Amino acid sequence: MTYRQKNSRNRILFPLMLLLCIVIIAGGIWAVNNLFGDGIGERNSSSSSPASPSSTSEGSKEPSNEPSATVKPVLDVPTASELSKIYDVVISNGRVINPETKLDRDGLNVAIQGGKIALVTDQKVTGKREIDAAGLVVSPGFIDNLSYDPNPVGVWNKIADGVTTNIAMHGGTTSPEKWYPYYVRNKTPVHFGASFFYTQARNQFKLSRYDTAKPAQTQTLVDQAEKALNNGALGISFSLEYVPGVNDKEILPLMKLAKEYNVPVYFHARYSDMEEPGTNIDAINELIGYARASGAAVHIDHINSTGGTFSMTQSLQLVADAIAEGLDITSCIYPYDYWGTYLNSARFDEGWQERFRISYEDLQIAGTNERLTSESFRKYQQQGKLAVAYAIPKQDVIDSLKAPYVMIGSDAILEPGFNNHPRASGTFARTVGLYVREEGVISLSDAIAKMSLMPAQRLEKQSPALRKKGRIAKGMDADVVVFDFNTISDKSTVEKPEIVSAGIKYVLVNGQVALDEKGINKNIRVGQPIKSEFLRVKEGVSTLSWEGAAIPLIEYRSSNYVDLEALAAHGYTFEWDKHKRNARITSSAAEAAEVNIPKPITGELILERGYKLIWEDGSRTEMLSVGDRKYVPLFALKTHGWKLTKAENGFKLDA
Repeated sequence: MTYRQKNSRNRILFPLMLLLCIVIIAGGIWAVNNLFGDGIGERNSSSSSPASPSSTSEGSKEPSNEPSATVKPVLDVPTASELSKIYDVVISNGRVINPETKLDRDGLNVAIQGGKIALVTDQKVTGKREIDAAGLVVSPGFIDNLSYDPNPVGVWNKIADGVTTNIAMHGGTTSPEKWYPYYVRNKTPVHFGASFFYTQARNQFKLSRYDTAKPAQTQTLVDQAEKALNNGALGISFSLEYVPGVNDKEILPLMKLAKEYNVPVYFHARYSDMEEPGTNIDAINELIGYARASGAAVHIDHINSTGGTFSMTQSLQLVADAIAEGLDITSCIYPYDYWGTYLNSARFDEGWQERFRISYEDLQIAGTNERLTSESFRKYQQQGKLAVAYAIPKQDVIDSLKAPYVMIGSDAILEPGFNNHPRASGTFARTVGLYVREEGVISLSDAIAKMSLMPAQRLEKQSPALRKKGRIAKGMDADVVVFDFNTISDKSTVEKPEIVSAGIKYVLVNGQVALDEKGINKNIRVGQPIKSEFLRVKEGVSTLSWEGAAIPLIEYRSSNYVDLEALAAHGYTFEWDKHKRNARITSSAAEAAEVNIPKPITGELILERGYKLIWEDGSRTEMLSVGDRKYVPLFALKTHGWKLTKAENGFKLDA
């Protein structure tokens, strides 16, 4: 609809109304919310996301969207009723670390009820089961988002390493509609999710690893990937080094799909060395180029073994510069200075000795202590044996671990027969034991963030379940690890990759104790599927009546949003910064603009892309994305001085 409105009243009254609103909200935010709350979009969430379920967590930050928003105390102040309850589990006297709020404090108690964290407090609370965590660290459960299918052998070693969520983003499935129900029926003890695995999907055409798919085949794969995303796949994964025939003509259509659906693309990069032709720098630039060309988020798998080996400083800087440019790029590492793969893979094509600066004796067959010779290499290559290569400079591990955008991922899960890499059992304990306690490379709080919060944040935009993980705060899922900082360490080796980690005392999944002083409790099988969710514009949208104009609204998770352009029609101007993904808004003395605000198309995706509206007072409001348009929550208008009331077909706004 096209309309032209003047807002002189708004511009005159706005400062006074804003000041009055701040006072009212600071003194009685509960009453204001209840008076105007239905469908307007108020929230009191521990997440900055518009879609986060409502919570009154004292253990997390209040959203900083509005002038009245302040940072809450990081501890809950329990009511008398809360203190008198008997909780399912209480973890008492521990050093609680919540990486989201930077809480790191000893002597705290965590109360758990119904699979959720009910309190984080310094006051005494009582539980049906009480765990004395004096001298121990209480951390969010670790999230391994660079794992594989949660097979019934490897999941127990994951739990023993503190992992409560196992996500197959280095691999995955082509049929999530079958994959997820299988692991639900299997009663998997850890939470689980998967990507759309492009290599597996591509195999349907019987292409060799050096062949490139034809355009019609690529379109079929795009269609299958879209179906997979709508059936819960968390993103798309490529393994370029293992399938070198895959090129940009195959990749970019999938990248554009990922951008459309707001999910990340995980890449095992194309090169793992600095020998021409094809170097780590070429590999990193290729992935940055895909992010730049498509606008999709990119995750670089294990940069310490692929894309950064022998070039870590330069590779990390390339990624940092791309992030500064506004691209959405993350990476992960595993905390080992050796990698492992199958001897018949493309990684061991002719010239591997020069590329990786190693020889036969630097290779060791997994599950044994056997080092290779030229003769045994040829024999085991024909058999496709798994081998470990001592080929990563330790400084590369240290440098990459320090990078703020790098998290931890194992790239392994123990398989039947135990023919696996030791990182299948020891990745997370090793991160803390070796690189925090013994070598002091990063702080404990940073390590926990890299093992829990950051993996959750990488995938949570379209997976609401992950917004409740990676945090120790009221309302969060009770996925918890309790460990002894002085003794936590990995024990698995190349010869014996099945040996579980030491120093991890308790692991809780959904509030159930899966590991304690008696060992792993294999009767606890409460893992839940972690899936993407996509909400779309519904038919029959409601409207906002604003000075005679009926502006279409969208509804998203029980809250209503209005097109950002509506503010331009009422005397505001804004500048969009595509790199920072924010719009800075100012009131204007000029006459209001004539703006065409289209009705949102039924069925369009409603997405959270991290867009923010910055008001004149510096406060920020999260916006939604629908197509190429941005939507502001109604509560932001209310908080910034307008009066919102229910109307027959939606809402009415008055100055």
